[in-house]
Amino acid sequence: MSGPSIKIFTTGGTIDTIYVGAKGEYHVGEPQVTGILNEALVTFDYDLVSLFKKESLEITDEDRAMIRDAVIEAPEKRILITHGTDTMVTTGRALQGIDDKTIVITGAMQPACFRVTDANFNLGLAACALQTLPPGVYIAMSGRIFDPMKARKNVAECRFEDL
Repeated sequence: MSGPSIKIFTTGGTIDTIYVGAKGEYHVGEPQVTGILNEALVTFDYDLVSLFKKESLEITDEDRAMIRDAVIEAPEKRILITHGTDTMVTTGRALQGIDDKTIVITGAMQPACFRVTDANFNLGLAACALQTLPPGVYIAMSGRIFDPMKARKNVAECRFEDL
């Protein structure tokens, strides 16, 4: 491949949720990013690291510190984080102050494995944002780029919006 090098950290959330038919339950499964990027025929280099597989409401301050440390330690200047939508704003706020990297957090309202999903679009939006935005922390959801200091998830409308 060619193009910019992107580090991708996955943390779980709806984007990676799978249906376990035998049990009739949903669980966070393996990261879906590689499959989505392969299907999209992307031409940029990336390295994927799964930090953990949690629903975002289960992410702790210690988990956020782990994410922050991983971002700081990564040699890449472009960082994509897949994350559950309920607390991605909180994680975005916890990543403030990392001035030399462009960090984009994205996820999905519907699992990537569903026929109808926003995962592919959000991941594409995030990849584009990484290649065009200056260093900082951003959220790529609902067809827009948000500043996590000025954004929120509107649960009733199933979208992200400005505060």
